[in-house]
Amino acid sequence: MRLFRRKRRRWKGRGAVEISPRRRILRTFLRNRTAVIGTVIAVCVITVAILAPVIAPYDPIRQNIRSRFSPPQRSYPFGTDFFGRDVLSRVIYGARISLLVGVSSVLLGMVVGTAMGMVAAYFRGKAETLVMRTVDVMMSFPDEVLGIMIMVALGSGLFKLILAIAFLMAPRFARLAYGPTLALRERDYVDAARAAGCGNARILVRHILPNIFGEILVMSTLWTATAIRLEANLSFLGLGVAPPTPTWGNMIRTGLDHLVDAWWVSVFPGAAILITVLAFNMLGDGLRDIADPKLRT
Repeated sequence: MRLFRRKRRRWKGRGAVEISPRRRILRTFLRNRTAVIGTVIAVCVITVAILAPVIAPYDPIRQNIRSRFSPPQRSYPFGTDFFGRDVLSRVIYGARISLLVGVSSVLLGMVVGTAMGMVAAYFRGKAETLVMRTVDVMMSFPDEVLGIMIMVALGSGLFKLILAIAFLMAPRFARLAYGPTLALRERDYVDAARAAGCGNARILVRHILPNIFGEILVMSTLWTATAIRLEANLSFLGLGVAPPTPTWGNMIRTGLDHLVDAWWVSVFPGAAILITVLAFNMLGDGLRDIADPKLRT
């Protein structure tokens, strides 16, 4: 019975071909062309961010007043900004900040929010009321408004920006983990583990978390794109990483006043945000197909 569950047989003519779970998952993912394209684009963006010192043709903060507002050309493929800085180099280095903030904030929010949701659903009572009502209050505010409030209170800076966006992501993960944990706590294997003497922490980590982690992983990929967008919005408002460190958001803000005569200063960072957010959304779509049994079959 276990062997039948682990391996699925696909008949071809007279014989049978056994398909392992890993191969079936890979085939499901590769069948989704949108997810494959998103994965390729996301890998390319990550690679560019990692190899920024090697790929970037110029120093992203080096100024050259003589070349200010140079249009795209052979020496400056993306043109230059008001201070003569190479836009291409700044876009490449800006990918580092965007990906660092997006991934770090989502990971931190996932750990904190998932723990909050699981604790609230498992212990119920006062813990449930306190956690979930706090989550409801936090989610009642638009992300940008709450992010502005947090950044005004904390001040600008990379670490503070990560904390602010993680604070925005945590309620989403708490709400996501709450429902499945509420259903799983009533399952027979949880009662068996409790009867065998397992503590609450062990039950949460070893028996409940693995059953909800797939959905959390899928949504974390999708919400990484949201975190990147939030970082760009806060940087655009001057509440993110302080200049001259290049980020896509503050680059768009720098070129906003010269959008007519120097469109490349804002358009190329905006295109980078669009491509990156789209890639992570496409990747999350493929992971959703794998995590959902109905779509997988």
